[in-house]
Amino acid sequence: MPDTPAIDPRLLAILVCPVSKGPLFYDRTAQELISRKAGLAFPVRDGIPIMLPEEARLLDDGPSSET
Repeated sequence: MPDTPAIDPRLLAILVCPVSKGPLFYDRTAQELISRKAGLAFPVRDGIPIMLPEEARLLDDGPSSET
């Protein structure tokens, strides 16, 4: 994707999954914040993370058993 906006690393450092309260990993190609613990991918639109559980998609491999 050309000109995909990056998320500010300072913002990424303080964001947590609203469901599991676990860490998030940024997938710039897919424009998603991934919560492996909850098995969810939260969309990033125009550089803004959409942290609503109803907007997230389920990951193919589901929730992780990580603690």
